[in-house]
Amino acid sequence: MKRKLSLLLALILAFSFVLAACSSSDEGEGGEGEAAGGDQPETVNVKMATGGTTGTYYAFGGAVATVLQNNVAGLTVDVQSTGASAANINYVADGEVQIAIVQNDVMDYAYNGTDLFDGEKRTGFSSMAACYAEVCQVIASADSGIKTIADLAGKRVSVGDAGSGVEFNARQIMEAYGLTFDDIEKQNLSFGDSASAIKDGKIDAFFCTAGAPTTAVTELATTNDIVVVNVDGAEADALIAKYPFYTSYKIPADTYKGMTADATTVAVKATFIVADSLSEDLVYNMTKTLFDKKADIVAGHSKGTELDTTYAVEGVSVPFHPGAEKYFKEVGALS
Repeated sequence: MKRKLSLLLALILAFSFVLAACSSSDEGEGGEGEAAGGDQPETVNVKMATGGTTGTYYAFGGAVATVLQNNVAGLTVDVQSTGASAANINYVADGEVQIAIVQNDVMDYAYNGTDLFDGEKRTGFSSMAACYAEVCQVIASADSGIKTIADLAGKRVSVGDAGSGVEFNARQIMEAYGLTFDDIEKQNLSFGDSASAIKDGKIDAFFCTAGAPTTAVTELATTNDIVVVNVDGAEADALIAKYPFYTSYKIPADTYKGMTADATTVAVKATFIVADSLSEDLVYNMTKTLFDKKADIVAGHSKGTELDTTYAVEGVSVPFHPGAEKYFKEVGALS
């Protein structure tokens, strides 16, 4: 009996040593794994301000958000429809969203407290990357008789949401042709509402600053004959000289149904800004993903084809977030 008890105790003791050894081995492997792989990524939820649901901001922002979520560990992005540039800058500055798409001219106004933001500098945001050309499109009903910007005089014209970058573009373009808002029957409508108003015969033309083609204009052109009005000649040259953030831009024929010739106009840049409060690592990873996964973004929206690291930093007057700056220096876009 004693012999059996001794044997049992010996077996139990031996089994205990085996368990201890296995436990020690597991802890060692786990420790090495943490040292090599680092801590698990922290979950970060950010809100992205875009634009109206029928505009390019919203669609492009959605494509980018999907790619960021799929490739930046722990990141989720909530895409929100907004009144676009000016509103988006205020949302970021006030801490309501953490990333937004804005016009490069409007963010310059906000950062310096000029023009749209006259005397009211906005802080708390930095540049991440310029993405694509935002084309200043002037769309008129074909039966309105509008052929040039000068023809807008006396007409019912939507100049975009009140306080938006589009409204400011409209004012500056009209100014180059000797017109003011007092010379038109001004309305402040979104792109979608403007297109609907033309369909219903309530307005004659509208300004739309967005990537071309723009959904609202594409849909309008399928049911109504439109004219894409040129912004060119000496007036366009004077506009660009006074406001260097504008560049000349050609809208190819057939961009919209019924276009039989190229249209010449001006453009600014759609640019991502981010909250200063976001970490350097997060913004670095978002910026890197934006360009490394360009093909995935193109699959979601055609404007992704314009993504280019050199283009991304040109004409951007607001300082870059440290994370974005780190990436652009790595790829040689910034010195």
